Amino acid sequence: MSSVSLDLLPTQSADPKSSVTVTINGVKVTREVSMRMLLSDFLRHELGLKGTHVGCEHGVCGACTVLIDGRSARSCLTFAVQASGAEIRTVESLADKSGALHPLQKAFQETHALQCGYCTPGMMMNIISHFDSGEKLDLSDDGIREMLSGNLCRCTGYANIIAAVRRAAETMGKT
Repeated sequence: MSSVSLDLLPTQSADPKSSVTVTINGVKVTREVSMRMLLSDFLRHELGLKGTHVGCEHGVCGACTVLIDGRSARSCLTFAVQASGAEIRTVESLADKSGALHPLQKAFQETHALQCGYCTPGMMMNIISHFDSGEKLDLSDDGIREMLSGNLCRCTGYANIIAAVRRAAETMGKT
């Protein structure tokens, strides 16, 4: 087994870099990042926004869902450079500056719609995209299940989540 001197190893990645400018939760930021950096990693590691969770890293579970230009997107399937110029919202954008919960967050709290909470931020951002879409919402149990079909929760069984979505929609006048 040969030993390599640490002095001979590169001091930083040789990945090509690119400047990324995005508006995150209303704040414009610019960073120089690897062309291969995922948006989820950019949010969590470059910007410290830990509310965006990384679950499966294959776009299946929905834990990493954020809004890109108002539409829900999997941040684990999006490169940060692809989002350059976009407006991105994360779960951190929901509560107001005073810390008052968004009606959706409050509905989740009131209906006990979370257990471990790992899936909750991505689920909330997906729901917000539906609420903000301007499309008529189907708030039947099946309609809400369809709305949530891109988000997996392994803890709750969904009954309380369905109740939370319905309660938030009523509170926000989305019915």
